[in-house]
Amino acid sequence: METLEFQSEARQLLRLMIHSVYSNKDTFLRELVSNASDALDKLRLETFRDKDLVADTSDLHVAIEVDREARTLTIRDNGIGMTREDVIGLIGTIAKSGTAEFLQKLKESKDSAASQDLIGQFGIGFYSSFMVADKVTLVTRHPRAEGVRWESTGEGTYTIEDVEDAPQGTSVTLHLKPADPEDHLADYTSTAKITEVVKRYADFITWPIRMAKEDGAEPATINSRKALWARPASEVTEDEYAEFYRHVSHDWNKPLETIRMHGEGVFEYQALLFIPSQAPLDLFMRERKRGVQLYVKRVFIMDDCEELMPEYLRFVKGVVDAQDLTLNVSRELLQHDRQIQQVRRRLVKKVLSTVKGMMADKPESYETFWREFGGAVKEGLLADPDNRDAILDIASFASTADAEKPTTLAGYVERMKDDQRHIYYMTGDSRATVENSPHLEALRAKGFEVLILTDPIDEMWVDAVPGYKDMTFQSIAKGQVDLETEEEKAQAQERQKDFADFLAWLTGTLADQVKEVRLSSRLTTSAACVVGDAHDLTPTLEKMYRAMGQELPPVKRILELNPDHALVAGLRQAFAERGGDDASLAESAELLHGMALLAEGGDLPDPSRFVRLMSDHLERAL
Repeated sequence: METLEFQSEARQLLRLMIHSVYSNKDTFLRELVSNASDALDKLRLETFRDKDLVADTSDLHVAIEVDREARTLTIRDNGIGMTREDVIGLIGTIAKSGTAEFLQKLKESKDSAASQDLIGQFGIGFYSSFMVADKVTLVTRHPRAEGVRWESTGEGTYTIEDVEDAPQGTSVTLHLKPADPEDHLADYTSTAKITEVVKRYADFITWPIRMAKEDGAEPATINSRKALWARPASEVTEDEYAEFYRHVSHDWNKPLETIRMHGEGVFEYQALLFIPSQAPLDLFMRERKRGVQLYVKRVFIMDDCEELMPEYLRFVKGVVDAQDLTLNVSRELLQHDRQIQQVRRRLVKKVLSTVKGMMADKPESYETFWREFGGAVKEGLLADPDNRDAILDIASFASTADAEKPTTLAGYVERMKDDQRHIYYMTGDSRATVENSPHLEALRAKGFEVLILTDPIDEMWVDAVPGYKDMTFQSIAKGQVDLETEEEKAQAQERQKDFADFLAWLTGTLADQVKEVRLSSRLTTSAACVVGDAHDLTPTLEKMYRAMGQELPPVKRILELNPDHALVAGLRQAFAERGGDDASLAESAELLHGMALLAEGGDLPDPSRFVRLMSDHLERAL
């Protein structure tokens, strides 16, 4: 026998579990039954995959045993079991990322409901046993290993030892605390109470859950075992959907939306999908698992079936039950299965159309959806060209039209000016950066609405998506922005001739920093701004590529000047009087370019030189 210490975070978690404010302690049983069901699924799956695995699968089930005299409750399964290494790795430590954040959130939570909702997000259901038990004993055996007994009082250490003749599977015995109504602690040696909790939380589990009655009768199955997706929709309650969602997602919140599908014809399938109400903490982590559960004729085949749901809809949970697949199907076969690809296309279209329906019928639910998952969904604009229009239809963006409420593209187009041909946008790190940018000045003055795109993915998709409906997307920080009337254009051409020598001198003086200096039609109050050519990378995208280790040639941009600004007029006058060889004029040109970079939130190539030049010029001016 070994006595080992819990990992430090696991120890903190146990302490919080034991002394926490959870009001619904019944949920420990749901977690243990769910774990047992998963173990049975995994054993069935392993026997399909590994014909050499020696395991008894003749009567897979979950058994619940009550001993009123000893005040113990045992949840037993004859599933896959665990090795000694599994027990130490899965129970002695918390391997899942984000544990520290979980502990912080748990400490900060203001009420029991909020703290309770956190358990499922981190896959730590086993630890909830210590809410109701003074001691927990676990005995387990994997078909390829010796039996193991694990025991702990949850006070920082646990013991682990090998045992002979342990049955296949896992049993968890809880040495129960006394019933305490004030602490919401029920008598879990009552078979009536156990039956009630199982019916509420695990009635849909396809494996039989058996328990002997208090009169000593033979064990009876206490769950209906009828798959929720196979029952008529009229017979399923919202509470049943919510419990099933919690079972497949390990999220204790209710789903935002429930989607049922039934496919007939060449390939028959049933699907029950859920859109969560809150994004998981690992939504944008590369190592996260995704996909829905795959069943064949109600037999569990695999978790996280990526082939049925694209990456940008990785938050969708649920099950797909196919009728015509083989039970020993592999991920490799699924990748090339035309019928699976067809089901995937239908699932994606159904999810997107459901969200579009939410926009019309449940605007508050839609706002929640887009706030939580919009950043992921927009990845589909790059990854899924076939559904690009459908994604654009359900997308929302911040806009200069409203400081708080985002707009759909349909709403933007409806508000467009009669002669407007483009959907104007600008990308940036934040709304404040974009709103304070010089690039906005002329558009704001002329009453044009501009989309404010601040998600990192926005930098990517705007260059790949040509437009929406018959309108093209136009960056106000790249290329030429045509805002002038014919009369204004004629005046601008004359002014361009007047400024030709000055602009040529500036272009030569700043040749190391910019590719061109030209007059601007987008400025009204600022002296200058920096813009890119129509197909140039934005500075933010440049930084992103460099951060990923990609070497890029330096991108020179264009300096645009406001010909009506006093600073530009003064610099031009000084150039006319003193000529282009004056060193202080070249420094002024460098300062003008630096100020334009700072105004858009960019980085100076040499900050210390900029400060020194600014200091020298201020000193001469005073």
